[in-house]
Amino acid sequence: MKAEMITLKHGDATIKMPASSLAKLAMASIFAQVLPPAANVQPAASGPIPALGEYWPGQGGLNGGLAAEHGGIPAHYLIIAKEDIGDFEWGGRGKESAATSKTDGRANTAILSGESEDHPAAKAAFAYQADGHSDFYLPACAELYHCWVNVPDLFAKDTWYWSSTHRSANNAFVMFFDDGFQLSFVKVTELRVRPVRRFFI
Repeated sequence: MKAEMITLKHGDATIKMPASSLAKLAMASIFAQVLPPAANVQPAASGPIPALGEYWPGQGGLNGGLAAEHGGIPAHYLIIAKEDIGDFEWGGRGKESAATSKTDGRANTAILSGESEDHPAAKAAFAYQADGHSDFYLPACAELYHCWVNVPDLFAKDTWYWSSTHRSANNAFVMFFDDGFQLSFVKVTELRVRPVRRFFI
């Protein structure tokens, strides 16, 4: 069956195309105008991709490896701050929190930053800046595990690292990079913090 063709004219220009193709273009144009862009997606910069654990020029830190699309977050590289930024309490002991995502540390950090209780670890990660980037956050527990799988030697082996993932009113998830062990610690404990950010491809 022959496709129905539509002819468009504007001044001296003429375009003839299948009606189905024109409908797809019109729908894409409408969606692009009414739907918000994907959260925190920036265009990827050109240039070679550094090896795992190496500094990524202009991205504020070290290449922590490619994270697959998950939960509506497009595939991206996890950029890890070059150094730990200190030891901090998780904060908010005795209070429940909605920062329960095991995979989205950025969302967790935004929640913790907006709560009335003080959350020093998330606040310190959120305040970190490098190479002009101010979108760092405290990684979720699965993001810390991603770091252990890809670049464990970037982290100290004699201490625990806070994640942004709430466990209970008194505890939050932590990671030990010597063996990849995860559990939860009391929120008033001062533990290590390493900010991360996303670099979308």
